Amino acid sequence: MKLLKTLLLATLLLVVAGPAQAFLGFFSQHPEVKAENGLVTIPVDRISDGKAHHFRFKDAGVELKFFVLKSSDGAIRVAFDACDVCYHAKKGYSQDKDFMICNNCGMKFHSLRIGDVEGGCNPAPLKRTVQDDAISIATSDLVTGKRFFQ
Repeated sequence: MKLLKTLLLATLLLVVAGPAQAFLGFFSQHPEVKAENGLVTIPVDRISDGKAHHFRFKDAGVELKFFVLKSSDGAIRVAFDACDVCYHAKKGYSQDKDFMICNNCGMKFHSLRIGDVEGGCNPAPLKRTVQDDAISIATSDLVTGKRFFQ
């Protein structure tokens, strides 16, 4: 009887812990950034590893998601974590080496195109400036992507 209770408790923990960890992991992968003087600022050295770094910015209760990466040509690339076609699914993009992949339709986009090519299922570009080892994104540019996340 004690073994049965132990097995039931272990099963319950696995059933609850898995989804909870996935849910909490989602937010740790998309840390929230705040604006100061109308700018969101991210240090370049925080994203210089060639990996896409996802962030979220809240505006009037709407979470605007975007990602930043330093591509193989050394350029800092920034795009909304959404596109004109699949934004309604709210699945965003994941990275596979030098490609960003739409988590909804599976289309692949080379990182050298991110931030330059727009329309269709391409990650929607987000304006940014790079100065003094920091990436700056104006909140006015961030809110232009609100339609993707409402």
